[in-house]
Amino acid sequence: MKVDGKYYIYYTKRQTTVPPIGARNASKTTDEIPSTDWDLCDIWYATSEDGITWEEQDIAVARPKKPNSGWRSVATPDILIWKGKYYLYYQAFSEPSGLRGDWCPVSVSYADSPDGPWTHGASEVIPFGKKGEWDQDATHDPHPIVFKGKIYMYYKAAFNKWPDIRDQYAVGHGLVIGDDPLGPFEKHPLNPVMTSGHETTYFPFKEGVAALTIRDGNERETMQYSEDGVNFRIASSLSLTPTAAAPYLTDAFTNTNYGKGFTWGLCHFVNAGEAGEQHSIIARFDCDLSLEYDNPQVFKKSTVWHKPDVFFQQGFDQEKNNTEK
Repeated sequence: MKVDGKYYIYYTKRQTTVPPIGARNASKTTDEIPSTDWDLCDIWYATSEDGITWEEQDIAVARPKKPNSGWRSVATPDILIWKGKYYLYYQAFSEPSGLRGDWCPVSVSYADSPDGPWTHGASEVIPFGKKGEWDQDATHDPHPIVFKGKIYMYYKAAFNKWPDIRDQYAVGHGLVIGDDPLGPFEKHPLNPVMTSGHETTYFPFKEGVAALTIRDGNERETMQYSEDGVNFRIASSLSLTPTAAAPYLTDAFTNTNYGKGFTWGLCHFVNAGEAGEQHSIIARFDCDLSLEYDNPQVFKKSTVWHKPDVFFQQGFDQEKNNTEK
């Protein structure tokens, strides 16, 4: 978002003395040893004058004291501007990620300024589903926009991720709607409204809502569109999509009647660095998903020629190669 000529980004940051030991080793974690890159984290923020060069500021929302929700880790934030106040929604872990999957609710903190200070507003603002439902144990990736005068908050649940049926892992996106940022929010009866896409990236577009749908599901690597923000259909296919995209939107919270889209945003790479010493980084991406910009020569070419090594890197693993020798 941009406030008083300055861009703001909020993100997950882990500062531990040892690297993560892996979700499968979650039972071996301590208060100093994380299981995953989003375990034992706080929410930080950075600012920029131009959207390219960023300066890290400080912690926005710190982990609360045990046993408050989020004492283990707070992660995956997104921002809402509503009636002059700022609201940060985020996942609030009370156990190591991987112990039973990624079990966690969504919490919210609010402030009068994008620089804080932030006050805890509510825990479990998105209700869990009943036992056996697709969102029974987790609500991830809260993503709010203002649509039709209300707060439309999209979220993800990685269902079938609990240990007994983990091999049937799938992802769904749900929608809750409310009039107050602190809740209550009501689940839409057609949930899940999307069954493809890993992260939640929704934005006002034309008279409806568009969604960047990547990674998971049969309809991955597509742009989807819905007139009502609920019933989505594929609008186009995509390539070179950003992971965990955070687009810069000028009208996400203006209750616009005609969304204009965007041309840039931030994303992350979890595989930066050399093999064996990989780490996460935040990066900028640029695109042509705006009604106010059109440059076919840059973003809309139908033939993109990658070098051969890009394709040759996408092969069988070493175990598969060894069995065929």
